[in-house]
Amino acid sequence: MSTILAPDAVIGSRGCLHKLLITGITGFVGSNVLRRILELHPDLKITALVRPHTLAKRTKEFSPFIRIIELDLGDIPNLKEFLFTNDFDTILHIGAIRGGRKFSKQDYLKSNVFSTEQMVEYCLAKDARLIFCSSVGVFGAIPGELPANNQTEKNADNYYHYTKIEAEKTINRNILHGLQAAIIRPSITYGKGDKGFPFQLVKMVDRRYFPLIRKRTWIHLCHIDALVRAFIWALDNPWKTGLTLNVADRDPVQLHALVDFISRQVHGSNYPVHLRFDRLFFFIGERIARLLKNELWIARFELISKSWFYDVHLYYDIMEAENVNSHFTIPEFKITIEDYLRK
Repeated sequence: MSTILAPDAVIGSRGCLHKLLITGITGFVGSNVLRRILELHPDLKITALVRPHTLAKRTKEFSPFIRIIELDLGDIPNLKEFLFTNDFDTILHIGAIRGGRKFSKQDYLKSNVFSTEQMVEYCLAKDARLIFCSSVGVFGAIPGELPANNQTEKNADNYYHYTKIEAEKTINRNILHGLQAAIIRPSITYGKGDKGFPFQLVKMVDRRYFPLIRKRTWIHLCHIDALVRAFIWALDNPWKTGLTLNVADRDPVQLHALVDFISRQVHGSNYPVHLRFDRLFFFIGERIARLLKNELWIARFELISKSWFYDVHLYYDIMEAENVNSHFTIPEFKITIEDYLRK
């Protein structure tokens, strides 16, 4: 594959891809990435880690083609033993406890930070590559500067974001000691099968209870195919260690334009004027959430009342060199609308 990329993006290569360890295959991102890997590399020896007692139906489509090991990422002693009694040339670490879930801080720390430390240790010892799925959440729900870029100050505004920041720190420290690692930071993803923020946005617009702020607000979503391509490219191409890609659609979109687009697709008309609110409504809602120390509701109010978008030029420089088309939220958000309408 081509390695003609943006300046300083790529320097040299390391070995071939033979044995892959992947985490997070039961999630939206991991499952889509694994499907594409199996299409492109049917002979690749793949091992996947899944949580113990995972329902068989969640791995059924993959189980004939890969080795599946039940091992919790937070079980650090057994994770360490497993890693050092196996042989991998690449680790694709997508699995994590996501934000808004009811786990203890210790669970978040073990699964998101300590597991990454073990994989870093393994890759250093075995001269293997690490491709790590982080999040644009390292900049906080609302970045301190727009567009957020690789020099933007990190903001641990909730514990999930804190764990991603700490995991990145671990990786970057060890790059100085020879670790071959790349970090991929997706924005909020959308696509068929996802039931997260984009799907819920469609649901709320359809049922006419989404509170739309009157001011101009830009948001930056990520088509799942864009993210999958980032991981596949990192698997198949050489890159300079420390490469960090912020991945999202080509441009941010105005929230009111997206809401009107959804409304037209579902109801044939723009979103009602009486469901558009002044900033005070969102300010009060966010203040109440902060008083209650509810991280999930703080993020929800921020995401629909403030702008958040990212510098993705390096990712698209790479994709253009590969002759891959860019993604644009409008009209490609139809994939989520159609998924919702099929429910």
